[in-house]
Amino acid sequence: MKDGIHPEYKEVVFHDTAADFKFISRSTLTAKQTIVWTDGKEYPLVKLDISSESHPFYTGKQKIVDTAGRIDKFRQKYSMYGSKE
Repeated sequence: MKDGIHPEYKEVVFHDTAADFKFISRSTLTAKQTIVWTDGKEYPLVKLDISSESHPFYTGKQKIVDTAGRIDKFRQKYSMYGSKE
């Protein structure tokens, strides 16, 4: 491999903010924030919105939005303002 053309591959701490779960892995991502891990070393910190700890497929907890119920409730609440044809 040529020198100087590949990104640096290093250990990074990923933080799933939805589940407040942190794990360490290797990546080429760069981060401005750092964190001290349990081993006492300082690592770059990359914040994630979702990981296997918070994803519905892996957790089995599916959020189902009851849109039909919401629409019916809205129509019932504001039915007196409907059009008079």
